[in-house]
Amino acid sequence: MNIKRSPWLLHYDGSSCNGCDIEVLASLTPVYDAERLGVENTGDPMQADILLITGGINTQNAPVVKQLYDQMPRPKVVVAVGICACTGGVFKETYNILGGADKVIPVDIYVPGCAARPQSIIDGIIQARELFQQRSDEHDALMRSQKGAANV
Repeated sequence: MNIKRSPWLLHYDGSSCNGCDIEVLASLTPVYDAERLGVENTGDPMQADILLITGGINTQNAPVVKQLYDQMPRPKVVVAVGICACTGGVFKETYNILGGADKVIPVDIYVPGCAARPQSIIDGIIQARELFQQRSDEHDALMRSQKGAANV
């Protein structure tokens, strides 16, 4: 795959036990080195292309997750890491967990596990990078066609 630019990752911890967060951080450190795959880590949603979210969604963090998603430029990809971010996990039936990230924002890629292993997270990042590249190419083609139509 030919990457035109490095997609930037934004990692957000919804309400996890930190197991998946530790594994996400492990996948970004030199041992697993996810950045060798052509991605960069950022803390700014306005520069992020891929949102890695861990933990379940509760009533307090649902607006925050929605706001982060809305601040990200298009095209964007969302990766739910860990069973809690995918479905709500073992906390799904509790009073304050609404469920997985897809209860608030559209999720493109699910990485299950409790806690998700770095190898699985990296696989999700690779899938997200490919999906981002595809969406980016489609977005560029749409912009070119609109620009061409405007010049006519």
